[in-house]
Amino acid sequence: MDTPFDTLMESVDTPLVVVTTAAEGTLAGCVVGFHAQSSIDAEGYSFWLSKANHTYRTSLRSAHFAVHFLTTEDLDLAERFGTQTGEETDKFSGLDVELDEHGVPVIRACPNRMLVDRVAVLDDGGDHVCVTTRVRSAASSGPFTPLRLSDAAHFEPGHDAEERAVSP
Repeated sequence: MDTPFDTLMESVDTPLVVVTTAAEGTLAGCVVGFHAQSSIDAEGYSFWLSKANHTYRTSLRSAHFAVHFLTTEDLDLAERFGTQTGEETDKFSGLDVELDEHGVPVIRACPNRMLVDRVAVLDDGGDHVCVTTRVRSAASSGPFTPLRLSDAAHFEPGHDAEERAVSP
């Protein structure tokens, strides 16, 4: 049975993004449903990474990220980054990817994106950590219809939230 909190969150129907990063030659990326603009001047963006996944562990050693805004045409990309785990699969294999000056993979098929630099990480003891960033650059192909959480509700995640590397 849904709780009132569940009902509120399902009604919001968050747009999905893919966050990518790299550290010490390791590429990582995952679908993220928790994200938002967090400052106007300077431009800031925050996203929350699940402690259960490979991208979180890689992000602990990285200060640079790419945030790719998914459109309704990107369901296959969302499935790739949302149902597989980077410990077992190279999520970037076969994708047209370029590495930015910090080695962060940028998915060329996603023209709506930001390159961001980490400012802080907040771990409040939950199953996700907040990564607060400053926007280094942004690109857009124009208005788009975002892929939403409800579009991907049938996905089985690569990890359950309880599989986090560090327990609170």
